Amino acid sequence: MTWRSGIGFDAHRCVAGRPLVLGGVMIPSEFGLDAHSDGDVLAHAILDALLGAAALGDKGLLFPPSDPQYKNIRSMILLERAAALLTKNRFRIANVDATVICERPQLLDYIPSMRQEIAAALRAQKSRVSVKATTAEGMGFTGRCEGIAALATVMLSCGANDDAA
Repeated sequence: MTWRSGIGFDAHRCVAGRPLVLGGVMIPSEFGLDAHSDGDVLAHAILDALLGAAALGDKGLLFPPSDPQYKNIRSMILLERAAALLTKNRFRIANVDATVICERPQLLDYIPSMRQEIAAALRAQKSRVSVKATTAEGMGFTGRCEGIAALATVMLSCGANDDAA
């Protein structure tokens, strides 16, 4: 058995008039995130961590924003596609650990639903998906509520004879 780790990061600007989606969950808010897709920074950070661990590129390479088929796409669909790609390449998700960084809205009540949505998209057990939220104590673009950021780390396993990529 061999192991691969990956790290992902994403950030988007807050804008009025768009829904706020984090971890596949619609969050009541006066703003959403500006993006070509639904702007789900949490899903995007996890996506890049997964693809990086498997050495399969990144979200911009596999799902380019210049491609109209990805306009306003639900990021959970992108996670489903990445999970299928991992399976095809004989990788298994050992765990996902992610953190959302924002001052508001308060996310604590939505974290169980986020974990469930992410686990379902990845066809993984909920116990293998961790989501946390923190603030930047008023510092930087997240602290001024100009944007929301997310970080993710993942661990993948693959059989010794199945070392893809």
